[in-house]
Amino acid sequence: MKHVLVALLLAAVTLPAVPHIAEAGPMKRACLKSDRKAASRRMCRCMQQVADRELRSGDQKLAATFFKDPHKAQEVRQSDRLSHERFWKRYKEFSATFAATCGHLN
Repeated sequence: MKHVLVALLLAAVTLPAVPHIAEAGPMKRACLKSDRKAASRRMCRCMQQVADRELRSGDQKLAATFFKDPHKAQEVRQSDRLSHERFWKRYKEFSATFAATCGHLN
């Protein structure tokens, strides 16, 4: 029983640190660097948290480039490459989840 309590205490102490890992992600960095008016720290942090759940690491890196070059999103969306098609499907799911989860923050 004592070991279970110690494990729970350790989990409670270390869990708050998990969002700090997400805060350093590519989506949050790109969001904060963007010149968009809605790009608040809370909004960008929420975006990164959703991205961490919904997108692969490579997906996040690609999506982060859209902040600097929005036309790239159009190129990827219209691309004939199967990898881009699969990415775009995941990105659309991410976008819907982001809107539902973080939309109230703007």
